[in-house]
Amino acid sequence: MGSTDSIADFLTIIRNASRAKKDKLDCPSSKMREHLAGIFKKCGYIKNYRRMQDSKQGMLRIYLKYSSSKDQKPAITNLKRVSKPGLRRYVSADKIPSVLGGLGMAVISTSKGVFTDKECKDEKVGGEVICYIW
Repeated sequence: MGSTDSIADFLTIIRNASRAKKDKLDCPSSKMREHLAGIFKKCGYIKNYRRMQDSKQGMLRIYLKYSSSKDQKPAITNLKRVSKPGLRRYVSADKIPSVLGGLGMAVISTSKGVFTDKECKDEKVGGEVICYIW
C-alpha cells in the first residue's frame, strides 16, 4: 500500500536518520524529493545527495552533515511538514513566514519552482509552504 504523503515520509526518514547519527540514508526518488535535497544541500543542511538507478523509480542517497566537534551535532535540528494533503497552506509574496527569526528556513513550492523563503522574497513570489527546517 502506498503512502498518501510522500514528502512527509521523506522528511521523517531524514529526521530519524539524523537523530540516529547515520552517515547516509536511502529513500525512493521523485522530482520533489530531489528538489528538496538540492535546497538542503545548497543551504548547508546536508553534505550531498545522489540519484541511483534501480529497476523501479530510482533511489536517492543522502549524505548527512554533522558538526566537526567530537559530540557530532547534526546540521538538521528538526524538520516540520507544513502543507499537508488534507490542509494545504499557501502564502502570498508579502506574507512569507520567517522560521525561528531567520535561523531556520521555509521551503516553498511556487509556479517558478521550489525555493527557500529568502529566494521567494527576492523574487516576490508566493506559493505552497512545503516544510520548515532548522
